[in-house]
Amino acid sequence: MSANQTGQQTVSLPVDGMTCASCVGRVERALKAVPGVHSASVNLATERADVTFERTPDLGAAVQAAVQAVAKAGYSVVQQEIVLSVSGMTCASCVGRVERALKAVPGVHSASVNLATERADVTFERTPDLGAAVQAAVQAVAKAGYSVVQQEIVLSVSGMTCASCVGRVERALKAVPGVQEASVNLTTEQAHVRAAGGVEAAALIAAVAKAGYSAQRLDSQRSGTDVAAERQAEELRVLKRDLGVATLFALPVFILEMGSHLVPAFHHVIANSLGTQNSWLLQFVLTTIVLFGPGRRFYLKGIPALLRGAPDMNSLVAVGTAAAYLYSVVATFAAHLLPAGTVNVYYEAAAVIIALILLGRFLEARAKGNTSAAIKRLLGLQAKTARVVRDGAAQELPIEAVVRGDVIDVRPGERIPVDGEVLEGHSFVDESMISGEPVPVEKQPGANVVGGTVNQNGALTFRATQVGNDTVLAQIIRMVEQAQGSKLPIQALVDRITMWFVPAVMAAAALTFVVWLIFGPSPALTFALVNAVAVLIIACPCAMGLATPTSIMVGTGRAAQMGVLFRKGEALQSLKDAAVIAVDKTGTLTKGRPELTDLVLAPGFERPAVLQQVATVENKSEHPIAQAIVTAATAEGLTLGTLDRFESVTGFGVRAEVDGVRVEIGADRFMTRLGLDPAQFSGEATRLGDQGKTPLYAAIDGQLAAMIAVADPIKDTTAAAIATLHRQGLKVAMITGDNRRTGEAIARQLGIDEVIAEVLPDGKVDAVKRLKQEHGPVAYVGDGINDAPALAEADVGIAIGTGTDIAIEAADVVLMSGDLGGVPNALALSRATLANIRQNLFWAFAYNVALIPVAAGILYPLSGTLLSPVFAAGAMALSSVFVLSNALRLRRFTPPAAHV
Repeated sequence: MSANQTGQQTVSLPVDGMTCASCVGRVERALKAVPGVHSASVNLATERADVTFERTPDLGAAVQAAVQAVAKAGYSVVQQEIVLSVSGMTCASCVGRVERALKAVPGVHSASVNLATERADVTFERTPDLGAAVQAAVQAVAKAGYSVVQQEIVLSVSGMTCASCVGRVERALKAVPGVQEASVNLTTEQAHVRAAGGVEAAALIAAVAKAGYSAQRLDSQRSGTDVAAERQAEELRVLKRDLGVATLFALPVFILEMGSHLVPAFHHVIANSLGTQNSWLLQFVLTTIVLFGPGRRFYLKGIPALLRGAPDMNSLVAVGTAAAYLYSVVATFAAHLLPAGTVNVYYEAAAVIIALILLGRFLEARAKGNTSAAIKRLLGLQAKTARVVRDGAAQELPIEAVVRGDVIDVRPGERIPVDGEVLEGHSFVDESMISGEPVPVEKQPGANVVGGTVNQNGALTFRATQVGNDTVLAQIIRMVEQAQGSKLPIQALVDRITMWFVPAVMAAAALTFVVWLIFGPSPALTFALVNAVAVLIIACPCAMGLATPTSIMVGTGRAAQMGVLFRKGEALQSLKDAAVIAVDKTGTLTKGRPELTDLVLAPGFERPAVLQQVATVENKSEHPIAQAIVTAATAEGLTLGTLDRFESVTGFGVRAEVDGVRVEIGADRFMTRLGLDPAQFSGEATRLGDQGKTPLYAAIDGQLAAMIAVADPIKDTTAAAIATLHRQGLKVAMITGDNRRTGEAIARQLGIDEVIAEVLPDGKVDAVKRLKQEHGPVAYVGDGINDAPALAEADVGIAIGTGTDIAIEAADVVLMSGDLGGVPNALALSRATLANIRQNLFWAFAYNVALIPVAAGILYPLSGTLLSPVFAAGAMALSSVFVLSNALRLRRFTPPAAHV
């Protein structure tokens, strides 16, 4: 739909049933007679009517009148229907608002909304871009104040062999009404589809089948990697069997034919014993078994794809081997049909090509299985059973039978089955599978435990809080799978090229055949056939299709092992370009909770007694500083005394009696008011001030007893992480809501380059924007709810995994360990993965660019060199294996942060 300067609107309607010029006239007259239609132009060739309406407040009704007029004239406007699941409606007026919003969308023919089922049935005029029309409808619903429930559907797709297959499956899925986004991954053999709520998986599966492949929806209770692993294991078994059969029958053919060429004496032995014709007959039988046995897969998939006008790599193999085979059959049984001097057989080329390509597929399948090793390892961490206490007795149950609230016993050495909260017991738990940290974590009543971690030396009883797909381990697996299934921006170029690559190769092979047939030496037909087949075989774009997804899979898997989760695959590419790492202070650089950091005693006082008395007074307060002092006393095993006569002195401090001893706590001005001189602590006070700490003072029985400092301490690994970031060439900026003095003190300690202090949450967003303008791409690291806007604004948002769910949801990358050391690790891995992808793409493209001309015979006039189809098949298989092997090197990636 378009609008011109006079306020008119033009809608294009697809009209069905027109067969001649008189039909065009009837449709035009019918449309022009509709009230509000300014003009109508009908095109028979495109079967479309462009109708211009005067500006109207109800375009939907005007379009409906036009459609009815076309129907009354004996023709029909083609329409498409989709179902949207709408949430947020509560009454009939909501229904009316949603219906009006949908009917106002250009191209919508009708809309019917049902409150009970919460669905909208929307009929669109036929459009070449239904996805855009659906998106407009979704936006219209959102603008009306409601939302369309979108669903993520994951399909396991089989039958894809190259990048062009990926493109065809994506186009088929995007053509399904209601689908807004589809991303297909060759390595994982999965399709991730984002669609309106009414889209059925059956429609997606049917679309994939129509494109020549097969698909099934992944069960939400099973990991996609688990299903893919089962299918890959079966594929590997079948490939191993077929490779054995192909090798067994192709080897005699190779010896009979190539042996005769390479060893003249062997040629004479065959001619004098078996005879050339009998040798050809034997080769025919053996090659037929290879082609129609193990090689049948190439013809069953490649020929239909070719007939659909969408050739893939199977088509290349099918056409190449069939050409060599059929030529040889003619030479064997009807030699008189061929020109003199061209009667040769190429059975060995057809048979050995099939065997070599099966070998490549077999090696490729084995390597692809290794790319998902990290996910398989995570899957292996899931416990199969749990010891659940029900009706007073412990019983072993399958993990699927555990429900939230169950009480579970775990013995030493056992794996914790689900997430929960410890009720009884004391132990240390190895949580390295989620944090990357090798040091076991102490667990006692009240502590949280994570399913998949290993209980070490004590027995624990805990209550299940998260089970099934809600556990941390299940979420980690889901995050990694989503990242592995995503596409990086670098792959867009690859997709565009590979979409046209196979047809271009077939054209190049045809051109090679024609050129050799016309200009080649005698026997020209033989040279033309051999070189055309070599071009077809060597140019299979498998390596191109595998170059990016295999590196993503291995890279994100290795990251998960290090406690770094890439929630969005795009972050894997974006992170390497970051120029500035902006960090929140509290909870990111620091531990996020106040602790007693300093207790400086005056002469004549002892730490236990002073700390016990001060903590007894502070236990009356809920202030975090007071609680930090109480926690420190408890940790040192001190028992709090009896408190009397507690008094708060506004603006100064507090006083009370502890076991009959007067205790007064407050700022330096409180001590001065009491007639005490805090100058004796001046040196220590200066030191604490330089560290951004504000000291408190304690007086006991009228004597100045101690200076106390409570602060949010810096994490032990923070300084090393920032030093590593500097070595990586990045600028580090701290954004904090604290006062500038505290911020600058911490910056001096850690070597931070820039401090942006005293900012509110929206100020953090402005700070990120300014850093982007001044320095370039920014990665922001935070952990709190107030960090979520800044995480979303940054080019890459990195959430500390020990932070809030809101921060994690807003981030692109999650550090499960809660350790800033994960940032340089994630950055280094991002750079290594992108370097690996570039290496793969260079190899894949350079291989094709260099060897297609060689296969076509470009070197023949210079050196007499021709590339045999057999060697072309071997080179093609090796290119894919090289790309996969190069990607697998990322499994040995060593993180730069020493603590991991």
